[in-house]
Amino acid sequence: MSFQTGLSGLNASSKNLDVIGNNIANANTVGMKYSRTEFSALVASQLGTSGTGTGDGIGVAVSRVAQQFTQGNISISGNNLDVAVNGGGFFQLTLPDGSTAYTRDGQFKLDALGNLVTNTGANVMGYPTDVLGNATSKTPEKLVLPTNAPIAAQATKAIKAEFNLDARAQVATNTTPPVPISTYGTTLTAFDSEGVEVPVSLYFVKTGPNPAANPAVNVDTWDVFDASNVGAGATTLAANATIGSVNKSNYDLHVANTAKNKANDALDVANTAYNAANPPPAAQRPTYATGDLTRLPTYTTTGILPAAAVIAPPAPMASSGALFQLQYDVNGKLVSPTTAQNLTLTSKNHVIGNFDVSLDVAKTTQYGTSFAISNLTQDGYTAGDLTGITIDPLGVITTRYSNGQTQARGQLLLADFRNVQGLTQIGGSNWIQSHASGDPVLGSPGVGKFGEVRSGALEDSNVDLTGELVNMMTAQRNYQANAQTIKTQDQVMSTLVNLR
Repeated sequence: MSFQTGLSGLNASSKNLDVIGNNIANANTVGMKYSRTEFSALVASQLGTSGTGTGDGIGVAVSRVAQQFTQGNISISGNNLDVAVNGGGFFQLTLPDGSTAYTRDGQFKLDALGNLVTNTGANVMGYPTDVLGNATSKTPEKLVLPTNAPIAAQATKAIKAEFNLDARAQVATNTTPPVPISTYGTTLTAFDSEGVEVPVSLYFVKTGPNPAANPAVNVDTWDVFDASNVGAGATTLAANATIGSVNKSNYDLHVANTAKNKANDALDVANTAYNAANPPPAAQRPTYATGDLTRLPTYTTTGILPAAAVIAPPAPMASSGALFQLQYDVNGKLVSPTTAQNLTLTSKNHVIGNFDVSLDVAKTTQYGTSFAISNLTQDGYTAGDLTGITIDPLGVITTRYSNGQTQARGQLLLADFRNVQGLTQIGGSNWIQSHASGDPVLGSPGVGKFGEVRSGALEDSNVDLTGELVNMMTAQRNYQANAQTIKTQDQVMSTLVNLR
């Protein structure tokens, strides 16, 4: 029995050394999870005995080699296709034979067809997304990136402009010469359906408030022009400035006359009251101040004035021909227009010709600060070649192109198990599910119990090399000690055999 006990110790120690050696060999293997040898004692049954013991010990057995799925250190690699899982979860793979496997090794590559694969040629699985990164399905698919052709051009459909117009600005027609039409403006580049650049210029001309205009403008208004009508707008502005200068002078005279007439009216009321209180023969007071007994003409829009009028009727202002007009309330907030406006652009290609885009100015303001553009965007672009790939912490894979565009091209998925130690290791840093592990639970990185992923980094092996070297020396002593029990038993048996 002692020989069997010693041999079981040798076998267990040998197996332990195998496990320790495997851990040490894979100390630098990405995504490697170390294993430990778990032992159990062997005993002999004691049928028919009345003792309280459970039997004589007959050695040791390896009950299990258990993998330890603790988090490994994360090291920066600088390769955007290297991905580490920080937390729970495994990458799901489809092996070349079509079977499913799982791994923590995120050393991914692109093959000739743009498939995202591992070093062993397995396809990395994920969820399909739209170009904004929103998942369009929860059915796992092989992740494929468009590496063989540029993305097609897209014509501009919408322009969004956010800016502040200076509330301190003068009404353009109230100065001589008028405020240049290009004083407040901006430009951007749009694209036609072939990706050819189409310059877009916008100009803003203050037209109100202007009570001297005909018709009068009593709100804060700005006319909007683009390159197609800015020339005609400048011509009209110059003409209206001449009219506006005369109207402004007459309006100022009207304001002064109105004030003087108001003062005379007040004096008239006082004199009338005095005359009523002092009837003849008391001296009567004139109803107007001495030296100013004639009512001054006022400014009207009908042109019907007394013959001695010195104020000309206001001349009508010509239409500016603007695309549309911006109106602001007393708080500097836009009140009109309330919807996006249409803007017609012209392609250099006569086959394409004119095409319409929407211009959103809903977030423009008029405050007493300098004119400033805070946001000016459009949704068109020319064709572009792939220049880079990035993966965000939620696993969304984004491609970058030479035209400045970025598009999401899928999302990595993660799998987890009720009992990860029940997974079966198959080599290549891969595991497959087993009855002991249970079925996989799939999900997105950073959601629920799944960890986030980190691009440009790899998860190191969780093997503690120093600890494994200590374990190896311990296993070596155990092996030698078990060998010594066998040697001692052999010597005892030799002594017994040599008895005469």
